[in-house]
Amino acid sequence: MTATVPRAIWMFTGAMVIVTMPELPAMSPPAKRSVTIGGHRTSVSLEDAFWRELRGIAKNRGQTAAALIAAIDAKRPAEVGLATALRLYVLAELLKRMR
Repeated sequence: MTATVPRAIWMFTGAMVIVTMPELPAMSPPAKRSVTIGGHRTSVSLEDAFWRELRGIAKNRGQTAAALIAAIDAKRPAEVGLATALRLYVLAELLKRMR
C-alpha cells in the first residue's frame, strides 16, 4: 500500500511550475527486536524495511543478521545509537548498489 501525495503547484518568477511528489513506500512503525551482542541481549527498534534490508545484506555476505549487527555495533562511535548506526549502514549499502 502506498500513500499518495497531492501535486504541488508553485509560482516561481511569474511562471507556474507543477511538481509531482514521489510515491511514498508502505510505512510501518518501528518494530522492536531483541539481539545478542557480545553475550548481552539488547533491543533495537527499526522499521520493517530496514530489518528486511539488514537481513538481505547479511544473507548476501553469508552471515547472520545478528553477526552483521554485532560487527556494525563494534565499529560505531559511542555517541551514535545502535538503531541510527544500523539505518546509516543500510543506507550506505543501498547507495553503493546504485553506483
